[in-house]
Amino acid sequence: MEIEKVAKEIVDAAIKVHRALGPGLLESAYQKCLAYELHKRGLKVETEVLLPITYDGQQLDAGYRLDLLVEGSVIVENKAVEKILPLHEAQLLTYLKLANQKLGFILNWNVALMKHGIKRMVNNL
Repeated sequence: MEIEKVAKEIVDAAIKVHRALGPGLLESAYQKCLAYELHKRGLKVETEVLLPITYDGQQLDAGYRLDLLVEGSVIVENKAVEKILPLHEAQLLTYLKLANQKLGFILNWNVALMKHGIKRMVNNL
């Protein structure tokens, strides 16, 4: 599936999940529901994907995990915070670089309207 179609499905599914659940739950609850919703739509969704670091020619497990990898091409990081901070943006950008992916989203579920909790980020490779 084309990456922009995947992106559209992620945003639409996030809005649907947020409308049903509202703010106030743990990130893990939203992650499960979003993964389920995307899977229902026929998308391949992987959760808690191991993200090794390459150092000195070796791949090392440093404990990093992607919340969601959708269609093998879009990273989704779930947050339930007061606001998205530059640190969260740096985290996603680093994950995009380490995974050699172009597109990612930070979804902050702790908002009144989901459209205010969506941050799209692009890795310029």
